[in-house]
Amino acid sequence: MSNIINNAKIKSPLIKAIRNLFEHRALWLYFLYDEASKEGIDFEPIARRAVNRCGIYQGSNLVAVTKTKNLISLKKQLFSFVGQKVFEMEIKESSEKELNINFHYCPLVSAWQKQNCSDTEIEKLCDIAMCGDRGIAETFGAKIDLSQTIAKGNQICELRFYQVETEAVLK
Repeated sequence: MSNIINNAKIKSPLIKAIRNLFEHRALWLYFLYDEASKEGIDFEPIARRAVNRCGIYQGSNLVAVTKTKNLISLKKQLFSFVGQKVFEMEIKESSEKELNINFHYCPLVSAWQKQNCSDTEIEKLCDIAMCGDRGIAETFGAKIDLSQTIAKGNQICELRFYQVETEAVLK
């Protein structure tokens, strides 16, 4: 039996429909993982690189739109009102150099639970999916700390974006 608790509080039909889109994305990742496993292929390193590359692509587009790498612009573009409802986010801090968000629900975890993935598989798939967020952070000159995740059995996902002082950021 799963130790992961992931219950949505927001029940709006529109939010449910948007969550279904995220679940569909999570299914792709799971089915690729499952088929690779059946073939004896080590899916994880390839998936991590590919998902990170996708995050860098998405992040580069966000930077191009906002014309800045500060984390306030990341929040406005990526963690908008609708996104906040879908993941039941709580913005804890938002500044140019730091963005702290608690997620109280995850549609990706929901999709993996519906496929009867083990808690270990869900944790691994979540961490692979987070490579996209890490790629986005990288394009903003930032890193992510992920001290808690729903996929690990915590009540929340605790994302902490923070800008890293590097030559590229200082220029």
